[in-house]
Amino acid sequence: MIRTIALITGASSGIGAAYARLLADDHDLVLVARRADRLADLAEELRAHGAAVEVLPADLMTHDGITAVTDRLATGDVRTLISNAGAGGYAPLTDVESADVDRLLTLNAVAPVRLVHAALPGMLAAGEGAIVTVASLLAFSAGFADPRAPRRTLYVAAKAATLGFTRTLANELADTPLRVQVLCPGVVATEWNSGAGHNIPWAMTPEDVASASLAGLRLGETVCAPGLEGQDAALDALLAAESAFVSGGNQPALAARYAAPRG
Repeated sequence: MIRTIALITGASSGIGAAYARLLADDHDLVLVARRADRLADLAEELRAHGAAVEVLPADLMTHDGITAVTDRLATGDVRTLISNAGAGGYAPLTDVESADVDRLLTLNAVAPVRLVHAALPGMLAAGEGAIVTVASLLAFSAGFADPRAPRRTLYVAAKAATLGFTRTLANELADTPLRVQVLCPGVVATEWNSGAGHNIPWAMTPEDVASASLAGLRLGETVCAPGLEGQDAALDALLAAESAFVSGGNQPALAARYAAPRG
């Protein structure tokens, strides 16, 4: 069997570590995260599966960290990119420090685009590749006013950007052999958000989330929502609503509510 290289960000725990364990039997790995000690422990575990494992400590909240990973991707040998690193930063926008706005948007929105941009030339040249970006079901929640939902304006902005980027990229690459997916999990039982998911009975395990994503890649799914039954119908309804906005709103005349005479 020919082993190809998968690069996984946010690999030191949670969904990223679950991806790494699932891929280690037939992929060599580049593991990216801030915590070098955790990466080293995981790398030692995965080498027992026969995987060659590189450890690349990098903080994707910083442009230097992003550059370290894009430089590695630019070598052209990575065939699977899983852009999983992220952080919540849940808070009302007025409570977020200006510096944290930059850091969170860099990690959650800018880094996925930069990494994909760096990985694409090598994949296209090789005629094979898979790209997974990890967003969230909250990417669909901008109009969702349930008071139980977290204060999430900045997070939704970033994850909605990742969702839109990846869906559009999939269309752009439709005539190539590359597979593209955006993963949109709900609550997951990980260290995320100070481990809050561990206390929620409907939280999914990170192993199930990563397993669903990889199965979705094999099925050709551009969007993977691991717990959603009837996903195709939901996406068809979403596309119909988007089309209604774009085609219906792109008219030369004002809508009647704006054109009515003023009384």
